[in-house]
Amino acid sequence: MDFTELMIRFGTALGAGLLVGLQRQHAKLQEADDLFAGTRTFALIALLGAMSAYVADKMGAPLVFIAVLVVLGAYVGIGYARGIGAGDIGLTTEIAALLTYLVGAIAAAGELTIAAASAVGITTLLALKPWTERLVQSIDAEDLQATLRFAVVAALVLPLLPNEPLGPAPWDAASPFQVGLMVVFISGLSFLGYALIKVVGARRGVGLTGILGGLVSSTAVTLTIAERSREAVELLRILGMTVMLAWSIMYGRVLVEVVVVNRDLLSEVVIPIATGGLILIAWAASIYWQDRHGRDPASGTAEFANPFRLKPAIQFGLLYGVVLVGSKAASMYLGSTGVYTGAVIAGIADVDAITLSMAELSRGDGSVSPDTAANAIVIAAATNTLVKGAMIWFLGNHRLRRLIGPVVIATVIVTLALTFVT
Repeated sequence: MDFTELMIRFGTALGAGLLVGLQRQHAKLQEADDLFAGTRTFALIALLGAMSAYVADKMGAPLVFIAVLVVLGAYVGIGYARGIGAGDIGLTTEIAALLTYLVGAIAAAGELTIAAASAVGITTLLALKPWTERLVQSIDAEDLQATLRFAVVAALVLPLLPNEPLGPAPWDAASPFQVGLMVVFISGLSFLGYALIKVVGARRGVGLTGILGGLVSSTAVTLTIAERSREAVELLRILGMTVMLAWSIMYGRVLVEVVVVNRDLLSEVVIPIATGGLILIAWAASIYWQDRHGRDPASGTAEFANPFRLKPAIQFGLLYGVVLVGSKAASMYLGSTGVYTGAVIAGIADVDAITLSMAELSRGDGSVSPDTAANAIVIAAATNTLVKGAMIWFLGNHRLRRLIGPVVIATVIVTLALTFVT
């Protein structure tokens, strides 16, 4: 190891300590906490870890590293005792100090990426304190139970599912593990949106409601806004913007699902799907600029229930399995026409199931060609957009219909044209 590499390792350790220390110093100033270590101390702790690891390696004496860690732990214990005397029984800063020592040692060992990532992770966890406190205050017993159910399904039930096909073609298109994996994936996306709503608060902005609500359910946003548009007439333009943002997130979800399941299919769907989402975003932005001096839209925000419940999760799994097997059967016996018909039917209720199934069936030498799979995904997205537009048309205020109608037509026509005409 030459001098330059050695300095890079020690510099990484110093940077990691400074990063964690800056956050702790900031917390001390913001919360008036009497922390035993600030920016310089954390930087020195990281350098101490790097130096002790280096010396232990050069001397061939690992006890040096352990001895320094024990001494540091003693000082951390003294700081913790002082904190208890002052009424602070938290261990956050003390644990962060010990972790910073280890990060410095990791940097000295040459694992710079791990050291940097660890420092960023530690700092992020420390900085998330206000957000986690807000999340804890906003959740109820039902949310906790739903979270535990999701954890049980993801960590315990999913690994136990057999990863064998259900039977001969077309039943070989699905396996219990594959279906369960997609249930966890989609539930995780919806769960993320719900957690963000809980932390940030949907009522802090109608645009945020549309974005985060779209992660949970764009259909739920559409129904909520359509109903409220009959009462909140003065907020119609803002409510329309909310709906379009939620719909644009649906198009974004399609791209994410394709990337996760079959990255090779992305090039086939990215132009029409991304264009559809951009049209909705552009229309929403134009409304925002025209109505940026309007009233506070908080009263038009939507309320959401926890998205992970066993019955809906099982229903989605069954739907995904049916679409997967049905799509392969349609491709085997009816060709592309059968797949497109299935896409229209599936798109009426849900885009996720048909997107995931098409991405899966077009992998490698799958039973559905990439072109057919991409076309089916676009058809399902267009169908779903039309269905949600119909919800606005039949349930919403007539002025909201006129606001939403043109962008629905434009989005559907452009996405289908980019798929079948170009």
